[in-house]
Amino acid sequence: SAGIAGIAVGFAAKDTLANLFSGVFILADSPYKIGDYVVLDSGERGKVTHIGIRSTRILTRDDVEVTIPNAIMGNSRIVNESGGPHEKYRVRVQVSVAYGSDIDRVKAVLMEVAQGCDQICTDPEPRVRFRLFGPSGLDFELLCWIDHPELRGRILEQLNSSVYKRFMADSIEIPYTKQDLYIKEFPHPAADD
Repeated sequence: SAGIAGIAVGFAAKDTLANLFSGVFILADSPYKIGDYVVLDSGERGKVTHIGIRSTRILTRDDVEVTIPNAIMGNSRIVNESGGPHEKYRVRVQVSVAYGSDIDRVKAVLMEVAQGCDQICTDPEPRVRFRLFGPSGLDFELLCWIDHPELRGRILEQLNSSVYKRFMADSIEIPYTKQDLYIKEFPHPAADD
């Protein structure tokens, strides 16, 4: 019976020990620190507010604190958007314009929009890339750097709104999906007897 009790205690303590060992490894390895903005495999994203022996807490963009066991954190792919040589984060504004548009004018308008936003970093400078001949239009991408990853949603909304207003003011057409239907011939009505 002592052996059975030992096995039962072992199964009960398995998760606790896994969390403890993972917590020690996380603290020793430091893949992230308090204040870093991380994205988990599950899609949750937020700022790390606490790293403990048993769990890590993340404050999401909805101001909800999520507690994640360290065993999960230790065995998951975590993207640390605040890691790297600096905390800056690149945002991408993807836009399509109609075929026949003046591509130099489109590039100039996109650069003016980026330079008009005070939350866009000047180092590195914003860039515009002509990416693709799309099925309905020409696809461009405005690439900008911002100071903090958690500002991405707000700044992307501001840039999208500004691009749309400028395109409307400058008569740059944003295409929509169109399909042309060609009818080769109409069926002839059957002759009455």
